[in-house]
Formats: sequence, C-alpha cells, structure tokens
Amino acid sequence: MSLRVYLAVVVAVLHLSPVTLTRAGDRTEGTPSPSYVAAVYEHQVILNPEPHVPLSRAAALEHMMRNLKVYEEQAARAAEQGAQIIVFPEDGIHGFNFSRLSISGYLETIPDPLTEDWNPCTQPDRHNNTEVLQSLSCMARRHQLYLVANMPDLQPCPLTSHPTCPPDGHWQFNTDVVFRSDGSLVARYHKQNLFFEKEFDTPPRLEVVTFDTPFAGQFGVFTCFDILFHDPTVRLLEKGIRQMIFPTAWMNLLPLLTAVQIQRAVSLGANVTLLAANLRHDSKAMTGSGIFTPSTSIYHHAFHHPGKLEEGKLLVLRIPVLDSDWLATQKQAKRQGETGGKGEAKGQGETGGKGEAKGQIGEEGEAKGQGETGGEGEVEPLSASLPTLSPNPSPSPSHFISSMMCDPFSFVLLHGSEGQLTVCDGPLCCHLQYRRSPQGGNTELYALGAFAGNHTADGHFAIQVCALVRCSGSEVSSCGKGVEEAESRVDFRLEGKFGTRYVYPSLLGSGMVVDRPDRIEKTTDGRVTMEHSGMSVGLVTACLYGRVYDQD
Repeated sequence: MSLRVYLAVVVAVLHLSPVTLTRAGDRTEGTPSPSYVAAVYEHQVILNPEPHVPLSRAAALEHMMRNLKVYEEQAARAAEQGAQIIVFPEDGIHGFNFSRLSISGYLETIPDPLTEDWNPCTQPDRHNNTEVLQSLSCMARRHQLYLVANMPDLQPCPLTSHPTCPPDGHWQFNTDVVFRSDGSLVARYHKQNLFFEKEFDTPPRLEVVTFDTPFAGQFGVFTCFDILFHDPTVRLLEKGIRQMIFPTAWMNLLPLLTAVQIQRAVSLGANVTLLAANLRHDSKAMTGSGIFTPSTSIYHHAFHHPGKLEEGKLLVLRIPVLDSDWLATQKQAKRQGETGGKGEAKGQGETGGKGEAKGQIGEEGEAKGQGETGGEGEVEPLSASLPTLSPNPSPSPSHFISSMMCDPFSFVLLHGSEGQLTVCDGPLCCHLQYRRSPQGGNTELYALGAFAGNHTADGHFAIQVCALVRCSGSEVSSCGKGVEEAESRVDFRLEGKFGTRYVYPSLLGSGMVVDRPDRIEKTTDGRVTMEHSGMSVGLVTACLYGRVYDQD
C-alpha cells in the first residue's frame, strides 16, 4: 500500500460594477514547504445568443475564439504572477443551453492521452478539426504552465454493438482537458453526473482521471455536479488523491449550496485542496470560485447590480503540496543530496490583480482577510457541558416543518441570547448549543433544522443535514428560504449523529463570507461536531451536510 493510499484512509475519516467579494481566508500556523502557485479564473462567458440554432464549424470557431482570447490574457497574467497551474471553468469556451444537434459545430474529437502521446501545438496536423485543442495547447506551452479547460468532445461508437451508442453513431461528452507546460495533452475526463445537459451523453463507463505534475505530484479531476456524488469524487479520495481540479458552472443555491460554500465544505470535509473555477453569469446566479486547502483559502463571489458590467476574476495563491508520495520522494531526494529539480515556483503567490483582494496573500500561512476567525485554538471554546445525545433524544418543543432546498426540514426556533436545542428527523438528531449577540436591536429569526432522506429536486441523492440558518423573515414559514445578509453574531456548537462518514461542514456569513470553523471533530460512532466563535459578520448558515451515497 502506498503512503498516499494509507494516508487517504486516515484523512477520509473526516468525510465527514458589480460589487465583488474577494477574500483571503483562514490563517495558518507556519509556512509550508514545499509549495506551488495555483490559479483559477472565473470567466464571464461570452454566449451564443441562439444556442438552439446549429452553427457551421467556422461560426462556432469564431464564437469560441472570443472566449479563448480572454483565456489567453488571463493565462499570461497568471504566469506573470508565478502560477504553475491554471484552471478555467466548465462551459467557459462554448457556453450552454445547446441541443444535441446545435452543439455539433463546437465538437472536437479529443484523443485519449492514455493511448496516444500528442502535443497539439507542435503537431497540429495529426488530427483534423482540433483548433480549440491547438489553441489551449499553445497557451500552456507559451506561458509554461499546466492548463485545465472544459470543452465538448465527440467520440465515435459502434452503433450495432454497443448498448449505449446513440442513434447518430457517436457520443458527445462534457469534457475536461489538461495540458502540460510543454503543451502536450496529459489528461481527458468525461463528466459522469450531468445536470440537465441534453446535448451530452453519460460516459459508457466511469472514468477516474488523475495526472502528475513535477511541482506538486498528482491531481484528480471532476466537474461541477460530480462534487455531490460518490463517483468519481469519492473514488479519487479512496485512491489517496488530495489535490482536486474542479471546473464548474455552478448556480448558487442558498442557504446550503452556494458555490464557495460547497467548495469550502468539500475541501474541509475531505481534507483536500480544491482548485475551483466557476463561470460568471448573473442571469443564472453563476459566480463563486476559489483556491481552497484544509488550512487556507482565497475566493471570490460577485454580487449583481443591474446595469453594471459583469467581469471575470483571476485568483492566484501559493499553497502547500498535499501529495504524500511526492513529498516522500522529494524528502528522500533531499537526503541523498540532490538539488531542487523541476517545479520550483516561478513567483511568490501574488493575488489576482492589483488591489483586488481584501487581504494580503504571500506565502501560505500569511493569508489574512476580513471576516476570518483564524486558526484552531485561537478562541475560547464553548462550554464542554453539551449533553450527550441519547439513542432517542427528545426534540425541543414547538418543532415545525418548513421547506429548505425543496426538502421538508424539521425545525425548532432559537429563543433568547443563549440556549441548547435538539431537533430530529427520522434517524438523524441535531443538537445546538449557542450564544448570540444581536446587533443594533435587530429581531432576526434563527432556526435549527434537520433532514434525513432523499433530495429529489434538480437531482436525486440521499442526504442527512444539520443546519443552523437565519430565516428570511419574521414568520416560521420563512425558515429555510435563501438570505444573503445577517447581523446577529452567533457562537455555536453544532452536532449530529450521522449514518455516513461523508459529512461536509460549512460556515457562511453575511455577504457571502466563508469562514473556517474553529473546530471540527468526528467520532467513530458517527457523531460530527462543528464549533465556532467570534464571527466578524452575522451568521447566515452553519451546516453539516452529510451524503449517504449508498442510499442514492
């Protein structure tokens, strides 16, 4: 068993103008070494205004080259700041809302890098109709960085012999492509979990895709909706992969599944680095990108103001290498007296754009911004006298049912400035100990909610969720509705006993501030605890989001 796989078993136990917001988050102790510089770009996509009308190949290329021109500019900016890898979002080159027929002009046949060694930039004549692949390849080569992008792929299939071959004799896949810094194609991943994408096919077999880099070891790749499912996300974790690439076109869904919220939650819950690049498109509520490690982060969320220009956003940050096998190899080489070798950082981890970040980013461990609470052990913990949950705890009085994210949550209201509450839904019981400090005499309503069951809106999957939420109004029926702002500071200890070890913690503050909890703890009997004090902004949501994959 490799060191990476062994450590995966250990860490997996926790699985447990528009106005823009760009924050550096989560202070850390010390500067890690070795490290590398990563970049993600949130792209304000240029769309085809009539996506259901088929275009010629020439017209489709003209459209895609407009987006690729922006990619070129941002790759150059990232390289200037020392980036060694850059991630672009899902659908960023071609857009969305196509039919199976209308996307045909945008398709390119992407060779399998596992069976063919190809550099589209230096070998452009090997395959026809690969202009986008050539452009991305030359971009990576020109700026000497690893580059990840998303594009549509066409693959022929045996119409008469393969049971999933479509009637038109080919598959169409939502595809991530990865290029080395010399421009060679190193990885290709076909999205497994499609989200109402009628132009694309589900791959005939699951793909668990990784690629190696000289500066940080191994990375895994998955796309958008994949993040909520076992395959391929958990399979990557089970392989010991702790550095994840995440192109996405994520529509924000308050109060539990905004983009930066779920990105931060998965990074913490799975103990991984997540390089997340989202689209920017206000009409679809698409925004929210970031570079997240278990110990630090930088992220961006844009707020829409009608009449103001939508803009993209580049984020750059130096972060620690988490690939244990790579680290062990480097350590051994150092002991043998070898010098640094490939992959030394080209810069010092500057932020994306002058004056755009509200915190200063340099070496990891120096990340500081507004709205963070700092590292573990820096605040007084809440009382340790939280009562032990019995196998069948009694729920607090006056519980009620209200819809949250289209699921019927059981809720109980918070009363007074401090207290303890329990609410249950089926086998799941959630317990809360809290102290709150209303600001300016506000009368904001908060509730503790629990849900255990199948989520059936916009997808079908089994969840167990404990959530402390700010209600959107003064009536109990408003509990579970989306709200972005809050004034009440709430210190809390939230606990649930889950029937899954895959639990993802998130903490969302007013104005889409994502905090790292002071403490997250998981016990062998399924109990997960999240504790936090001293928020600098009002609390919107504190959530333990459990995925029960084997009940999907």
